[in-house]
Amino acid sequence: MFKRKSDWFLILALVMMAVLFYSSSMTYHEQTSVPLLERSLHAQPLKSWLSQFSFQYAGSEQSIKVSGYFKFVEFFVRKGAHFGTYFLLGLFSYLGLRPRLTGAGLAVIFSWLATTGYAATDEFHQMLTGDRTPLFQDVMLDSVGALTGIVLFLIIERLWRLKKRR
Repeated sequence: MFKRKSDWFLILALVMMAVLFYSSSMTYHEQTSVPLLERSLHAQPLKSWLSQFSFQYAGSEQSIKVSGYFKFVEFFVRKGAHFGTYFLLGLFSYLGLRPRLTGAGLAVIFSWLATTGYAATDEFHQMLTGDRTPLFQDVMLDSVGALTGIVLFLIIERLWRLKKRR
């Protein structure tokens, strides 16, 4: 049924989309990792080092002073999850679409724009979910994650081909 490897990458992209949709359907309280962090990091490692950092994200200050240690760490976990899931979605979309579109450039552009579009609809979905905050900044983070996945693959592929020629 799935004769081409690219079919499997499209399936993986659809799985990632389903995971993201499910995740966006959960309220913050259903999804928070703070209790796990409190159990796992009860000694608050690197607290003094992390305490020196403070920055703005979506108009809110992010710091241990404002949020507390565990919510500050959770912020990085959540944003890392944004970046990582869209890194994979962009990569899988590109690998699934590349053989189906003429030219790698078209596959890059289409995969990236489609993934960014999905990120925007995902944030809209969060707006409809209780206790969630949709953010334009998260769409940008997701978009950068997707583009990073695609570009990193292209760089690795190029280096691999150059090495193979030698």
